Order: sequence, then structure tokens, then C-alpha cells
Amino acid sequence: MRVALDVPLPRLFDYAVPSGMQPASGDRVTVQLGRRNHTGVVIEADIASDVALARLKSIIDVRSDAPRLPADWLELMRFLSTYYQRPLGETVVAALPPRLRSVKPLPRKALALGDEPGASDFVPLHELTTEQARVAEAIAAKLGTFAPVLLHGVTGSGKTEVYLQLIACVLARGAQVLVLVPEISLTPQLEARFREAFPRTRLALMHSALEDVARTGAWLAAARGEASIVLGTRLAVLAPLPRLALIVVDEEHDGSFKQQEGLRYSARDAAVYRAKLAGCPVILGSATPSLESWYNFRQGRYERLELPHRAAPGAEMPIMRTIDLREQPRDDGFAPPVLAAIAARLERGEQSLVFINRRGYAPVLTCEACGWCAACGRCTAHLVLHATDRRLRCHHCGAEEGIPRSCPTCGNVDLKPMGRGTQRVEETLAARFPGARIVRIDRDSARRRAELVRTLEGLRRGEGDILVGTQLLAKGHDFPHLTFVGVLNADAALLSTDYRSAERLFAVLAQVSGRAGRRRERGEVMIQTRYPEHPLFQALVRDDFARFADSQLDERRSAGFPPYVYEAALRAEATELARAIAFLRAARARVAPPDTVRVFDPVPNVITRRAGWERAQLVIQSGSRPALQEYLGRLSAVLFDAPARGVRWHLDVDPIEFD
Repeated sequence: MRVALDVPLPRLFDYAVPSGMQPASGDRVTVQLGRRNHTGVVIEADIASDVALARLKSIIDVRSDAPRLPADWLELMRFLSTYYQRPLGETVVAALPPRLRSVKPLPRKALALGDEPGASDFVPLHELTTEQARVAEAIAAKLGTFAPVLLHGVTGSGKTEVYLQLIACVLARGAQVLVLVPEISLTPQLEARFREAFPRTRLALMHSALEDVARTGAWLAAARGEASIVLGTRLAVLAPLPRLALIVVDEEHDGSFKQQEGLRYSARDAAVYRAKLAGCPVILGSATPSLESWYNFRQGRYERLELPHRAAPGAEMPIMRTIDLREQPRDDGFAPPVLAAIAARLERGEQSLVFINRRGYAPVLTCEACGWCAACGRCTAHLVLHATDRRLRCHHCGAEEGIPRSCPTCGNVDLKPMGRGTQRVEETLAARFPGARIVRIDRDSARRRAELVRTLEGLRRGEGDILVGTQLLAKGHDFPHLTFVGVLNADAALLSTDYRSAERLFAVLAQVSGRAGRRRERGEVMIQTRYPEHPLFQALVRDDFARFADSQLDERRSAGFPPYVYEAALRAEATELARAIAFLRAARARVAPPDTVRVFDPVPNVITRRAGWERAQLVIQSGSRPALQEYLGRLSAVLFDAPARGVRWHLDVDPIEFD
């Protein structure tokens, strides 16, 4: 019997089956490896081992406290293991909740059986518009077949209402639905809407912030088929669902769907593959689709269905305009038209949102006398000034320290903050509008999920006049009283060396702009920039995503970037940069690529040192996915067979970050 174990080796382990025990593929079993007992998963049963029977250890027991893992789930694990170049044992076991990986018994609360799934109890929250009904009917006709659908709907177009209608169709058939969202902060609002629409349907919530018992219970409810709706972040795509009939990936463009540790999988891509295995539709919903999905639509692989108008009666897309900072003076970072627009909303009792994608007080603390800047000792990055608790923090490794009383280089006591973060913007607005209720939302103010939920609910009720926030506020939130959005520091992403930066900037600006004017009062958006003539800003003002996306694809084609080539990155970390680069050079030399695969020279990462580790990478590209996968398979086999001392490495297939 062949068993997958969560160990860093690219192989499975053979065990003998004691008399009277009949484990099958998908069973969780307890086995001994070395001197310790482990929980593993049977991958193959009734096989002949290359090891003599007398030398094989026996399976200790078969775990019966959870359902057997189904064949289609194991097939998904094989695909993820092969495509993302990780050991099958690590992939299979790591996909289970922590309590199911342990040899300890499962908690009684998690084992409690729920109700059997019943008939659909759909309570429509809103009557569908003609556009929504057309889209819902088109997708409903595809139930029972594999069909990837790109649902391209502007912000406020009511994509969620379409999801609800389709979920009702699936539940009426006695089947299950998987709904993926990119951020934990989006789950409370969506969960509330689902529970209101399906008050007697069991819903399983799955994300990393859940405590072990709740997460285990949700996984068991999904695997037993008790939960008809499974809602969660990227890890939910790994849950077994025996009656799966529809997958929804909301905000499919979001980078949070890509896991950046261990098995570096894309939940969006895994969802498409899983829908293919299940023979069901998968809906990729977004107002700003990823260029990969747009390319697949242009190539005829995905069907695009459009919701071009807002769903609320009388609601229109906001008026978009740029504020040319070359002509407008700034007062503490604000152009006069932005301040005037905020003042006008305060007089009318409406809400404003000031968006700056940088938390903290200021990104740099510096000495103007000698040029010293506060830097992280563990990363090649500046420490960010946080004025609220008077600390300097590294946003890469989490290191922090107190604010020095004087410059450690020249002794100057007049240290200055440079640039602006959310805290400094909040301070500026409080001084400018002393009677306004200002609410700041970023990862510093929203450390506790319950507090974030309460804050967001209060904002929806109008408890707040000016919102200051990062991209936490850009995704999926509905603030009925918000009519103005001011965007500060929009140009920073245009200067990035990452070829994805324009795509990301367009998405985040379109998403945050979409918070404005979602009811009868039309919204207004002002973007402060020194480059108002830039095609990206022009496309935003014209609300022309298609032209922007097609132009970006043309640039990618000319430059030889994905999706016109397939890409992977071999990354290495060591205490010395020279050692990391030497490892990468040696790896490249050990496995010769075919002519169809190009392996670039190793280079240091942009942020070369992080948390004390020096980092480097080499990029691998090919116009053929099979050729790239064949080369990566040989490369990873060599690297696993001969571990390097003092070097940590990983392969990132379809990377989305190069920092």
C-alpha cells in the first residue's frame, strides 16, 4: 500500500496491510516513519512494492473519523503536485486542516453531525434586472457541463445577485456550490447575504483565521455533503465536495488567490481545473478581469458575459477625472479640488473616501542634515514610521523599534518624516475638518477581524464622514452613503519594474472608484497624478477596460511576457547572497534545458535581504507549457535528490511577484 506523508521528499512510502484491515485509496491512516507516528493518506492500494514484504512496516490503523477522500480530490492533488512541482505527500496532507493531519483524535465539536441537505429555500433579496436575468439564464443552461465563464460586470452591477440566483438553481438539484473570495474581510458581508437568501441552508465558512475546531468542522461538513454552500478564501478550493455542481471565484483578478508559501498554487486556476474534473461551470467574476482570463476569453477558451450597467435603480458609474499635480498646488498632499469635494460632501451629509495604498504615518524617517534614513537591519527596505504608537516597523519582516531621539549618524535631533501614509493623511484631514468623523481602515487598524466587521457595518449605516484607507476598502464593499473618492499618490505604481504593475494599478483604482455613488446620487472620483495623459488614466476616465486590457496584451506580446509565454522562477535564500546565486548557477548547470526553454541568469531580488536572508532568483520561460513542465520536473527532481546546505529554495510556477 502506497501512502502520502507530509515530508519534504518527492516520493511516497510503502506499508504492509495487517490481516483484517482493508484500507482503500483516500483513507487517512496512522503509520510510523522513523520513530514517530504520522497521519498519511493512502494513494494506491493493492500494489506490489519494490521493497521486500518482511522489511515493510505495517499500517497502524485506519482513521474512520472523517470521510474517505474521493477519487476526484486525489486527482486534483496529483495535478497540483505535478504542475506546481511539490511532493505529492506534502500536497495531499497540507491540503487537510491541521487537526486532520494530527495523529490525535478529532475534537467532539467538529465531529458533531449536521442536518442532511434539504431543498432550496431561496429568498430573493432583489428582483433581477433584465441584464442580470439574461446572464443568470445563460449560465444556468450550462449546469451539468464544464464551462468557464468570465462574468465581466462593472462595480455595482449586481454580480452577487446573479450568484445567488444560480446557487438557488444548484441547491434545487440537491448539489453543492463552492464560492471563493480573495480576502477574509470580504467573507462577513457575503456570508450575511447568503444566510439571508438561504436561511435554512447549511453554509460552511473556510478561511485561515478560523480556530482549529471551527475549520475542521467546516471541512467535515463540506466533505460529508452536509454543507450545500462552501464559502471561503483560497484554501477552500482544496476541500472535498462530493456533490459539487458550481464554482464561483469572486474578484478573480485578485493576487490573494495565489498562495506564496509551501505549495504555491493559484486558487483561481485550481478552481478551473476542479470544475473540469467535476464537469460543472466555473464563474470568474470581476469588474477588472486578470489579463490571463481576458486572454483566455480572446482565445475563445472562456465565454464572456457582461453586466455593463449598475443594478440599483437610477445608479450610474461615477464621474472620473484626473487632477494634474503639475498645475495644482498641494496642501499637505491634497490638491484644492479634492479638499473642496470633501467639504461639499460633509455639508450634504454624504461620505468621502480618501484612498492611499500605504499604511503607517510616513514611509521614511530621515535626517536632512546627513541623509540618513531609518532602515530595517534584516531587510533591504526602509522602516515605516507609525506615529500612533511611536514605532518604526518593517512591512516585510515585521521587525520594529522605537523612534530614535536623534540621528544615529550625525546626532541631529530634527528628524523628518518623508512621504505620507494613512495615519498622516488621517491627521491632516482631522486638522482640516475638525468636526468630521474620520475612520481609518488599514491592516494596522483592522488587526482583529471582529473589529473590522463592526467598523464596516457602522460605515454602511453612515457612522463616519471621511474614510481613509488602503486597498482593504477597494474590494467588494458597499457603502450606500459614499459619493466621493479621492486618490492620492496614484503614480507610485507607474514607476515599478514589475510588468504587472499597470494591470494591478488599473484594477485597484477601478475597484476603489466603484465604491462611489452606488445608489441614486451619482459618485465622483478624483485621481491626483503628474501624468494625466497616461493611457492608464485615460482608460479609467473613459471607463474602457477592454481597450486598456487589449493594449496591455499587445505590450506583453511584444516584450515576450505571460500570457504569451509560460513562466517559472527558481528562488534561493541564504545568509550570504553569493551562496544563493552560486546555488542557482549550479542548478542551472546540472539540468540542461531544451531549445524551447530559456533559463535566464540568476539575479538578486529587488528586496534582496528579507528577515536576514539574502535572496536571489532565476527566471525560466518557454512558449510551450509541456516543455516547461518537463524541464521543471527534471530540475526539481535533481534539487530534491541533493539538498543544499545553508540554502532554502523553491520553484514558483506562474509567479505573480518578483520582489
